Amino acid sequence: MKIVFFGTPHFAVPTLEALLAASGFEVVAVVTQPDKRRGRGNELSPSAVKSAAVTHQIQVWQPKSVKKDAETLEKLKAAEADVFVVVAYGQILSQTILEVPKFGCVNVHGSLLPHYRGAAPIQWCLYHGETETGITTMLMDAGMDTGAMLLKSVLPIALFDNAHDLSAKLSPLGANLLIETLPKLVNDEIQPLSQDEREATYAPLIKKENYELDWSRGAIELHNQIRGFYPNCTTSFRGTILKIMATVPVTSAIKLPSEFASLQSVESEASNHIVGEVVAIIKNLGAVIQTGDGLLLLREAQLAGKRPQSGWDFANGSRLEAGEVLGKGEEGMAARVVAI
Repeated sequence: MKIVFFGTPHFAVPTLEALLAASGFEVVAVVTQPDKRRGRGNELSPSAVKSAAVTHQIQVWQPKSVKKDAETLEKLKAAEADVFVVVAYGQILSQTILEVPKFGCVNVHGSLLPHYRGAAPIQWCLYHGETETGITTMLMDAGMDTGAMLLKSVLPIALFDNAHDLSAKLSPLGANLLIETLPKLVNDEIQPLSQDEREATYAPLIKKENYELDWSRGAIELHNQIRGFYPNCTTSFRGTILKIMATVPVTSAIKLPSEFASLQSVESEASNHIVGEVVAIIKNLGAVIQTGDGLLLLREAQLAGKRPQSGWDFANGSRLEAGEVLGKGEEGMAARVVAI
């Protein structure tokens, strides 16, 4: 089976590697996003998929806009591929491109469609507190992840999974599911299933404002926001920016592992403080913060210009004390202190 592979980030690499390792497949070309400038040196850097393709000596095409690039379209036609495989490519394919391969374009999508169509399914399913997700292979059409579904693989989500963890679990799952999907598709062993539009939900591009923490929200909601948009969620702290990278919700709604048993001693403190206030510093764990509903342990944090620290090291290094306030409540607490 001749394949042209479309993909860009690390998430797509295991699928490409699986196609190269399995018998019966020939990846004739890879299409990926143009090199981007990254790092302090602002040097051009290839995508993870390009690096993998170069290692395996596969030709790489990098159109700025695949829909508008006539040269790439001609190359795609000349490749005479049986199928185009698309995994987190990052560009929309035109109807003309979708019609090129004999058996169509197969997408490996990081959710259980029709839930979480769009650019960031892993992040938004965590944000909304889902307890399971998975991979769906689908035949692409002109819509945004609206094509007929082929196969699914389900994955449970653990309480402390963040977007990076979940991506690392889903990526090989997607690779295995694609290897199962392609021969079944070609041999008419799969009946493509139309998506139920009534069940569709969406996972749009993440915006900068999605990263800001509002301590008036509940502990579970904040925990899900922090792990969903890992590692970018922020709050204000002593006039600067503090990244919150991992947390533990302290609420009767969740049974915590034994390693967090000492948090039970502060659970009764919830709602006795203003939102964003440091309720307690727990030895070897870190600061516990009042939220709009329940408490939240800061498990990992990063001050501007510093490296990430455990919650305990952050509390010690910054000499954090109970009564300090994070976020917008910080200004209110300062004003209250002055008034007193």
